[in-house]
Amino acid sequence: MIPRGVELPEVETVVLANGLPVHLIRTAGQEVARVSLVWAAGSAVQTAAGLKPFTASATLNLLAEGSTSGLSSHEIAERLDFVGSYFDVSIDRDYAVATFCSLEKFFAPTLEMIGEIVLRPAFPDDEVALYARKRMERLAMERAKPATRAREMFSAALFGDGHPYGISSPESDYMSLGRADVARFYERYYGAAGCFAVCSLGDDSAQREALLALLAEMPCGGTAAGSGGFPEPKSAARRVEQVEGAVQSAIRVGRLLFPREHPDFVGMQVVATILGGYFGSRLTQNLREQRGYTYGVMAAMVNLREAGYLAIASEVAAEATGDAIEQIFVEMERLRVEPMPEDELENVRRSMVGEVMRILDGPFGIVDVVIENIQISGGRGGSREGEGSARDYINRFIAEVESISPERVMELARRYLGCEGFTTVVVGRE
Repeated sequence: MIPRGVELPEVETVVLANGLPVHLIRTAGQEVARVSLVWAAGSAVQTAAGLKPFTASATLNLLAEGSTSGLSSHEIAERLDFVGSYFDVSIDRDYAVATFCSLEKFFAPTLEMIGEIVLRPAFPDDEVALYARKRMERLAMERAKPATRAREMFSAALFGDGHPYGISSPESDYMSLGRADVARFYERYYGAAGCFAVCSLGDDSAQREALLALLAEMPCGGTAAGSGGFPEPKSAARRVEQVEGAVQSAIRVGRLLFPREHPDFVGMQVVATILGGYFGSRLTQNLREQRGYTYGVMAAMVNLREAGYLAIASEVAAEATGDAIEQIFVEMERLRVEPMPEDELENVRRSMVGEVMRILDGPFGIVDVVIENIQISGGRGGSREGEGSARDYINRFIAEVESISPERVMELARRYLGCEGFTTVVVGRE
């Protein structure tokens, strides 16, 4: 039976004197703590501001890998390892995220390291130079893979080569980065004005107050998240990069649609799941089970701050490239003209709601959901965007997935899955 809704812990929002919103989730009895800091400092921000390529990712990764004014990177790693704590960073087109996890009994020494890493980075010249050289070499190796090339080409074809969501820079641009570039980016985008925090903690009031006191030290500056003022996307219908002797071709098919606040977004998530969002999907059955063209295929709705799109991706046998692309459009057309069987749609509903339940099985998944909802709200959650919004959105999501009908699926497919507006990218052999 599909659940009718979920009960999530309450989220308390505290706005500090420096303007930083901190969203606190009480997780009594879990014995673990997590602190996630989210800045509006993704790669698209750097591009829109006309800054050097790779500055955004270098700044975040050097927070994770570099020295501070008081400790070397080796000393930081040793101290975190000694208490079994860890941290991780991630960056996308819109946001940069640093996440710290520890046992509650070791929260104090972990908090001390958060202060060192986030508030007192040094960005020494030698560490910046070493980072740039290693990342240049790593990116060159990654771009030798058809899947990486196809992903970059698809973004460029979907948005335009110079668009902040579409641009890809040559790996040699890493070598133009210097300490001054990274330090300026940190000062401009890593202040409280462009940040929010989401934390899961137990009932220890001393830990809570220590966390808030530390985060209150973040400088008031920074650039707040807002409309990027991006140019209009300019999609190309088709791009192909021939790879002589390729055994497989990486293919991407998709189109620009809308971000998650659009009333049809959840319905199109269902449509994407039907196409390629779970193991029993239609594209999996067609391309893998019936034809043996691929090991796997995926379809998803992708949400960005300024845009949203449908993406279908696979790597197929090179000799089957043309037919694989044709079959993708065949399956989309089937959804436009044939009502899907109720039992198949019920499997999709169960798969989608089951995945939500899996994500929410624990405090860390709840933190991720709260972060995503604040990002989607277009702000930092300074009032009620964190408090209650995650629970409300998830319950609306479950209700819409549970109630979607074959007729609604067909309506959405007819509206958005026509051949017009689609972009196709191939890296390999046609």
